[in-house]
Amino acid sequence: MTIPIWVLLGFAGWTLLVLLLAVGGYRWRLIFTGTAAINAFEPGSARGADWYERAQRAHANCLENLPVYTALVVTLVATGAQHPAYDALALALLPARIAQTVTHIGWRQTSRAVAVRFTLFSVQFVCMVAIGCLMALGVGART
Repeated sequence: MTIPIWVLLGFAGWTLLVLLLAVGGYRWRLIFTGTAAINAFEPGSARGADWYERAQRAHANCLENLPVYTALVVTLVATGAQHPAYDALALALLPARIAQTVTHIGWRQTSRAVAVRFTLFSVQFVCMVAIGCLMALGVGART
């Protein structure tokens, strides 16, 4: 497997981990302690502890960005394009994604925390745009 594919697997795994530990863990704890009924969690409602509401938004943000990166990786695989730049960009993207999620969930959203989150999102955005542009230019394409 190539590095961009490994990063895709890591991105998907991170998205599932956030769902399992943050969102699901919070809900199951409330259910098992009798604090909430299993049907108490309305779709689209983020009622709960402040960090839980942020965790739901952070998970949704992972879900919003995962398909974009997936499309890029699928295109890389379909065209057979390989280049060290793709590897470097992918390796920059995943830690930025993880750090953005941790910042979103772990810190009260002050101006500083939001600025950090935005910077980390910007890193991911630039990585994905760069991958797309490099592919469009035919960098590393099989001839």
